[in-house]
Amino acid sequence: MGTPTIEFIDLKAQRQHIGQAMDDAILRVVHEGNYILGPQVRQFESELAAYCGAKHAIGVANGTDALVLVLEAIGVGPGDAVICPSFTFAATAEVVAWMGATPVFAEIDDATFNIDPKGLAAALTTAKKNNLTPRALITVDLFGQSADYDPIEAFCAENGLVLIADSAQGFGARYKGRVVGSIGQFATTSFFPAKPLGCYGDGGAIFTDSDEHAALLRSLHFHGKGSYKYDNVRVGVNSRLDTLQAAVLIEKLKVFAEEIEKRQIVAGRYTEALKDVTVTPHVMPDCISTWAQYTIRVDAHRRDAFQAALKAKGVPTTVYYPKPLHQQTAYKHFPVAGNGLPISERVAQEVVALPMHPYLDVATQDYIIEAVREALNREASAA
Repeated sequence: MGTPTIEFIDLKAQRQHIGQAMDDAILRVVHEGNYILGPQVRQFESELAAYCGAKHAIGVANGTDALVLVLEAIGVGPGDAVICPSFTFAATAEVVAWMGATPVFAEIDDATFNIDPKGLAAALTTAKKNNLTPRALITVDLFGQSADYDPIEAFCAENGLVLIADSAQGFGARYKGRVVGSIGQFATTSFFPAKPLGCYGDGGAIFTDSDEHAALLRSLHFHGKGSYKYDNVRVGVNSRLDTLQAAVLIEKLKVFAEEIEKRQIVAGRYTEALKDVTVTPHVMPDCISTWAQYTIRVDAHRRDAFQAALKAKGVPTTVYYPKPLHQQTAYKHFPVAGNGLPISERVAQEVVALPMHPYLDVATQDYIIEAVREALNREASAA
């Protein structure tokens, strides 16, 4: 028996599951010819907002633009500070720097990898010591689990900070009865193909309950238009969700809840089978993750060998993220809260993501589990 071919994220299996409905949806757009802001865009925005309970959903070109547009809408600029985690993808801090503002990196929780509410006061103090005006906090719902929003919302309210939930990985997750996408003054998401709700290219969305901000965002993402597209009332950008992608997302949203349930089953089987040999993901009480990634922790000095052993068995793995942003060349000159971010630095050396998607069959799950256990036990014996 040869080495099996295992997909880290199997988009082809999802495509087969949705089937003819996707072909019909795409061809309908092609034949109708409304390729920019066709009716599918508003339909998807309406269904997306209803799914998470937000009043407004504005489709944009990608998840990074979603964050940029929110910062533009609230007027963040030079001299301002935006608190954010360092253990995340670059886009979270990148957008702050684009605006001429300063990201202030805060520590994460050791169990969830999300920004730690207990570290926010230190980040606020750091911003002020650097003569910056604290304006906003960007959380990240990392790997599919929401941040701990109750204390975060209280902190933002107490200190006059705008809460922006970067839900690129966590859209649709549950936090104490609330659906991610409806939490924060603003939430953003990405429809990059590998995301739990992904399209067939780039796409993103912004969520808000504010009528005023929704109108402003719709202007900003369409060249700053006023009453019509040649009435430019402000400087904007071109960041519209493509009609074809909206059509794809309408079909994917129909199976999204079902896919989240399937992800729970895969994650549950992983955790039950691996919790005695490694540190498995921690999900907070009364919360549901979308399991964008299933991330375990391996001793730093064993991680390379562990990944090599799995690769030899045909099991793909990925490290999200090998280096925190405050250690990256582009971001290491920005302020770091307190006396440093030791948890972020340690976690980056230990995390390993295993294959995760809704269509991972039981036999493949069992093969992955056996390979993981064998590799960990081998490394433990060699240590």
